Amino acid sequence: MTDPSFKRRLLLQAGAAALLLPVTETRAAPAGLITRAIPRSGERLPAIGLGTYQVFDLPQSQLAGTELQAVLKRFVELGGAVVDSSPMYGHAEATTGILSSALNARKSLFFATKVWTSGREAGIRQMEDSFRLMQTKTIDLMQVHNLLDLKVHLPVLRDWKKAGRIRYLGITHYHAGAHAEVEKLVKTGDFDFVQINYSMDEPEAEARLLPACADSGTATLINRPFSQAGLFGKVRGKPLPPWCADIDCSSWAQFFLKWIISHPEVTCAIPGTGRVAHIEDNMAACIGRLPGAALRKKMTAYFSTL
Repeated sequence: MTDPSFKRRLLLQAGAAALLLPVTETRAAPAGLITRAIPRSGERLPAIGLGTYQVFDLPQSQLAGTELQAVLKRFVELGGAVVDSSPMYGHAEATTGILSSALNARKSLFFATKVWTSGREAGIRQMEDSFRLMQTKTIDLMQVHNLLDLKVHLPVLRDWKKAGRIRYLGITHYHAGAHAEVEKLVKTGDFDFVQINYSMDEPEAEARLLPACADSGTATLINRPFSQAGLFGKVRGKPLPPWCADIDCSSWAQFFLKWIISHPEVTCAIPGTGRVAHIEDNMAACIGRLPGAALRKKMTAYFSTL
């Protein structure tokens, strides 16, 4: 039976969305949830997270007409933790803060966001805004978005990490053209995390960058796991191969995500969604068997024929 609180929505009042009553209990994470250790600390994260690009970019007054509250609630119920955002994503940080506060879910979540501006003082102001918008005193992971003004922001991030304001620091990029530069930075050992693009359509990171992360003890977040939905266009209307049952895979989303998180150097993939059905599908990739090296090659070969 569906939990009645699951159906509650944000209500509008005086032109702004009112928050739901706090949800103080969540279901236990399913047994067998696939987790990965952060190399620098040993802390374990579920291998599937939640990205907020575009889907969480809504003003507060529009949230009541969406599934986003239910998406985040279901994500937590299924054992999800990593929620990745950015000032670049419009209202996404604020939406994350509003919804996680309404659900009383902050302690269950691993907040990752970014600094995306030039100049030390501008960076500090932007990061302070992130704390305010996300309604948190500690940000688990602060990343320099697309390496913008990295040398200027890095000393501040180091100081804030020592002070406990952030727990981990990292860098991000979203296309293979930057992988060589990211690889050089990863090899310095200065970063706890790197966030990069990696998918069946964009596999370039596995040649050098993912091995460099392994050598340097750097955790990885994977953006663009569906190549901005491009992967689904290639498989629309086509059945899964029957051997997918061998890896407990029942959808194309799980096919793509299991391929990614089966790479030994992937810590967490962060697909974005605003639909409850999709978050359930995505999180199902974090349960059951994963392909080994031989089956990963078979998956790649099969996808190339589509």
